[in-house]
Formats: sequence, structure tokens, C-alpha cells
Amino acid sequence: MQAAPAATAAPAAGDNPYGLFQALHEGGVISWSVFIILVIFSIGTFYILFTKWLQQQKIMNQGNKVRANFWNSPNLREASTKLEAKSAYRSIVDDALVAQDQHGKLTDPIDQHDWMASSLARSQGGISNRLGEGLAFLATVGSTAPFIGLFGTVIGIYRALIKIGASGDASITTVAGPVGESLIMTALGLVVAVPAVLAYNWLIRRNKSIVEDLAAFTNDVHGYIMSGGNVKPKMMAASAAPAVKAPAAAPIKPAGDPVNR
Repeated sequence: MQAAPAATAAPAAGDNPYGLFQALHEGGVISWSVFIILVIFSIGTFYILFTKWLQQQKIMNQGNKVRANFWNSPNLREASTKLEAKSAYRSIVDDALVAQDQHGKLTDPIDQHDWMASSLARSQGGISNRLGEGLAFLATVGSTAPFIGLFGTVIGIYRALIKIGASGDASITTVAGPVGESLIMTALGLVVAVPAVLAYNWLIRRNKSIVEDLAAFTNDVHGYIMSGGNVKPKMMAASAAPAVKAPAAAPIKPAGDPVNR
């Protein structure tokens, strides 16, 4: 007669009455709402992380191409054809060429240096704004997800207190479900917030590096135009230095040189 309770208790022991979906079922609409919001936040975080990484990597690859062969061209217009049509660096060069053409059409004279500098700054600012798109969402998720999870925690504790008050029983069996639900919501909030904060900081650091490279390239383009093509980046001068100094090394005097007579 004692075998029957053991047999009926065995299946119950195999089930977990305090799992995620059991907690959501007990929590009702509020728990499901919190869970769905956190899932949306998590999907949005990884989507932005992936897309922004692709965008940043593309610009970095374009920067490598610029450093490799852009300044070897005889003029800026020909050099721009070496860049991708919709690349960030191509956009800066095209805007510089447009600004150069527009300066001659101005009816109110303005210094070409100031006109070119403002045009290039506007072009670079547009690229920086596009790089920053989506990062505000990551910052929002990182700052609000723990509080959304905390809201689910508060609701779970409130439900536990309601059960205790209604039944007058404060045993672990009575409060385990609502308290477990509250802890799950807290954990979900942290699981969503931590990747968002890490992704935000990582993308911000990469954006800073990209903007610095774009600023250097913009300054090089500005100097090139203002000097009529005479001023180029230092790396061009460094690469040309050995070719200039090589012929001057170890001069050989001809046999008919007056000094040897």
C-alpha cells in the first residue's frame, strides 16, 4: 500500500515546476510582456551589432585601399575612380571636387580655404552620423533592460506576498513559484543588458578609430587641393625618398674628369 504514493510521486519528480515557461505561465500577462520586450531587445542588439560590424569593416577595408594606391594617381579626379562608388572615402573626394567647382561660381567672394574646409567638414560629419546610427538603441537597451527585468522581479515578489496572505502559509512550496519567477526576470534583464553594453562600447571604440582615419584623409584631400597637388601625405614622401637618394650614392668620376688630371 505504500508503493502507490511512490509510483505517483516519481513522474512529478521528473518534471520541473519552476522552469522558465512555467514561471511565465504563472506570471500571466505581465510576465509574458516583460519576456517579449526583453527578447525584442536582445534580437535588436545582435542585429545592430552584426550590421554595424559589417559597415565598419567595409570602411576599414576601403581605408586600406586608399593607403595602398589612392595617392599614386596624377590627379584627384582620376584617383577617385579607384574607390568604390558608394564608399565613405569616395564621398569625401566627390564632395571636395564639387566644392572646388562651386567656389568659382560664388557671387559673394569667400576664401577658398574656408569654403573647402566647411564642405569637407560637412561631408565627414554626415559619415560620422551614419556610423552612429543604431548605437542609441544599444545604449537604451543596456540602461533599461535591467530595470525591465526588475519590474518582473517586483511583480513576482508581489504575487508571492499575495499567496502568503491569501493562504496564510509561508512555506517554500507556496512562495517558490513566484520568487523563482522574479529571479528569472532579473536574470533575463541582465542577460539582455550585458551584451548590449559590451557591443556599444566596442562599436564606439571602432567608430572613433574610423573617424580619426577619415579626418586624416579629409585633411590630406584639403591640403592637396589647396596646394594644387603639390602637398601629399607623408607616406608618399617617405616612399619616394629612397628613389631620390639612390642616384646620389657613391658617385663615380669619369676618367676625363679635370680633378684626376
